[in-house]
Amino acid sequence: MGNKSSSKKLPKEDLEFLVNNTKFSKTEIKDWYRGFMKDCPDGLLCKSKFLDVYSTFFPTGTPDTFCEHVFRSFDKDNSGKIDFKEFLLAINITSGGNPEDKLNWAFNMYDIDGNGSIEKKEMVEIIAAIYNMLGNALCGQETDTPEDRTEKIFDKMDENSDGVLSKKEFIEGCMKDQFLYQMLTADAAGNQ
Repeated sequence: MGNKSSSKKLPKEDLEFLVNNTKFSKTEIKDWYRGFMKDCPDGLLCKSKFLDVYSTFFPTGTPDTFCEHVFRSFDKDNSGKIDFKEFLLAINITSGGNPEDKLNWAFNMYDIDGNGSIEKKEMVEIIAAIYNMLGNALCGQETDTPEDRTEKIFDKMDENSDGVLSKKEFIEGCMKDQFLYQMLTADAAGNQ
């Protein structure tokens, strides 16, 4: 998917693709690319480097498990590494994508086994990872257990009561509930 060579210059077709598929200008994409290549000279971001970088954003928690889920959702070709196109497409969605794009990305992250629906055990795993990631930031706040939180989410979203969330149920449920949208997309600003 994209540039996997060690060339320092972003291929023209990748640049055009990213201009057409992200909110970034050519100049911004080239700047992102220079920074990416500085950190990842072989043009690929491995999981351990990703975890190291991501972990610095959550110094009081243990973000490893959550980071692994985020990495999996960015690694579209399941190569175990993220190339520049995957990286910038993910940054585009998570940093400024429209609500539906963010929810599609979040759904794919929560759908751990990739079967097209979110089971309760998958939701519990991600919610537990979010709690671990936030660590001390949750101290003093009343929080449900991941299981209790999952039950509340399913009570609100599982319209046909089949015990799984379809993509439609997930997206519609989040669009109707600002708190769920913010929590499930990790969007602290709540920019819908």
